[in-house]
Amino acid sequence: MKKVISILVALVTVAALCACSGGGNNPETTGGEGGTNTDRKASNSVVVGISQDIDSLDPHNVTTAGTREVLFNLYEGLVKATSGGDVEPAVASEYTIAEDFKSILFTIREGVKFWDGTEVTADDIIFSVERYAETQGEGSAFSIFESIEKEGENQIRVNLSEPSSEFIYLMTCAIIPASYGDDPQGAPQGTGPFAFDHFSPGEEFVVTKNANYWKENCPYLDRVTFKIVTDTESAILQLNAGTIDIFQYLTADQASTVDANMFNIVVGSINYVQGMFLNNNAAPFNNKLVRQAVYYAVDRQMISDMLFEGTSHIIGTNMIPAASTYYNAATETTYTHDVAKAKELLKEAGYENGFEFTIKVPNNYKPHERTAEVIKENLAEVGITANIKLIDFNEWLDVVYKNRDYEATVVAVDGTLAPSSFFTKNVSDNVNNFTNYNNPEFDELYVKALSETDKDKKIEYYMQLQQILADDAASIYCQDPSNLVAVNSQLEGYVFFPISAQDMSVIKYK
Repeated sequence: MKKVISILVALVTVAALCACSGGGNNPETTGGEGGTNTDRKASNSVVVGISQDIDSLDPHNVTTAGTREVLFNLYEGLVKATSGGDVEPAVASEYTIAEDFKSILFTIREGVKFWDGTEVTADDIIFSVERYAETQGEGSAFSIFESIEKEGENQIRVNLSEPSSEFIYLMTCAIIPASYGDDPQGAPQGTGPFAFDHFSPGEEFVVTKNANYWKENCPYLDRVTFKIVTDTESAILQLNAGTIDIFQYLTADQASTVDANMFNIVVGSINYVQGMFLNNNAAPFNNKLVRQAVYYAVDRQMISDMLFEGTSHIIGTNMIPAASTYYNAATETTYTHDVAKAKELLKEAGYENGFEFTIKVPNNYKPHERTAEVIKENLAEVGITANIKLIDFNEWLDVVYKNRDYEATVVAVDGTLAPSSFFTKNVSDNVNNFTNYNNPEFDELYVKALSETDKDKKIEYYMQLQQILADDAASIYCQDPSNLVAVNSQLEGYVFFPISAQDMSVIKYK
């Protein structure tokens, strides 16, 4: 019987992107450290398999969730995310939010250093926050940032143009040296528990223990190799061969093939919104009735049953259940699997005989492919022909996400700790609105929610936003997938986060 450790995490979270890319699929390679699990225990190192390449070493210009998962170990902001869904002081030792929510005063932690031993200064912090604000641009939650200034010898104040109870969550933006100017990835420096060692694109990303880290007795490991393995079946071969210690995003079937004597399967939630995202500008998905018909045709429970033995949380909007305070559970039942209703709506929309379209799916994450296959089968029941086109993730990123040249795609989106972040991609003029969703009522309500400081009113606004997305069938929201992670049984400490993060600083050998 396979050892399964179920981790239930009560989180508060909230949008960006989950999909992947890369190479390095040879099971004979050893991910930088080499040898067996036992050899790596002796050298206090681990190999973590990741299913995508690193898209940037610049922490202010990261596109994919997978890269953020890795860089979480290298960079920190004035505050950093906790596994419980809150923030805690990091480069700052404490902070105070003004009563009017228009400023935050941070006390700079004494003795925080970059990996090279250089002490972090107020100028580094000011540079970093201003640079990040510029990269985020107008239309982002950071657009209300007004200024950052020194206050006294060891304090920094961030000023906002409008009140915001969520802005503290954005202060996780990475602190980097002011001397780096516009090229922080040319010679990266951060304050996190691990320091950058080297990066071989398509093969591995290696980090080592930061000897100058401000937190005592952290991290436990001396070296972590993030080995890029885009094919999950190859990753399983490498797990069973002992050349990889940790690999996540397994389906239930895949997890059952991992050697139970060598690995525990740790179970949590991915905390992503997975579904079939629709291009609302592309016919016939520019027709609300068609989108609703497709929603009724899709059997979301079947998807969870087929992929994760029914353990995923079925959702109905662009928010994750772990954001319990803000999550609108009523959207889960806005649509049910109803073939007759789907056919009725198709007829009303003028597609009584169905239609044909293509689902473009990144080829490096098996659950997305399997989800598309179930949807294809569901839609056939109502006369719709869905063609699945698997494409390399880099191509997907360019064609689908950036250029919006697609009809439908199966992926997942993630978020930050700020609840608003799950909705930014649905704002009509947002640069990352890759579904081309456009609803003036939604846009207006989003602005109200973002600036509201009364918690009860803010919750009400976010509930309404979720219901609008559901009623419009803006996309076909399916599940917050279960996350099945194979972890070397000699290791302990693996935790799940409400954001994209694999925290290696808490991992240690038993």
